[in-house]
Amino acid sequence: MTREELKTMFLQMDYSNVKESKVITVEMDKYPDRIGQGTVNTLREGPNGFVEFKSHQENPFEYLSNSKEFASGEYELVIKE
Repeated sequence: MTREELKTMFLQMDYSNVKESKVITVEMDKYPDRIGQGTVNTLREGPNGFVEFKSHQENPFEYLSNSKEFASGEYELVIKE
């Protein structure tokens, strides 16, 4: 199977039965020089497709408080240490 055939097959998949999930994950850095910093990952998937955005932040909780996804209340928040 060629790369083009795989790409075409992937883009034609039926996503209408995918359960909708919205998750924001905050993972704090463990490096000694980056204490208090972390990575914020916003993930949304459902019948309309898949969207993921990942960002490293010096103050992840301040970043969250200013994000429209978190403010909407529709996303589940997961904090990893």
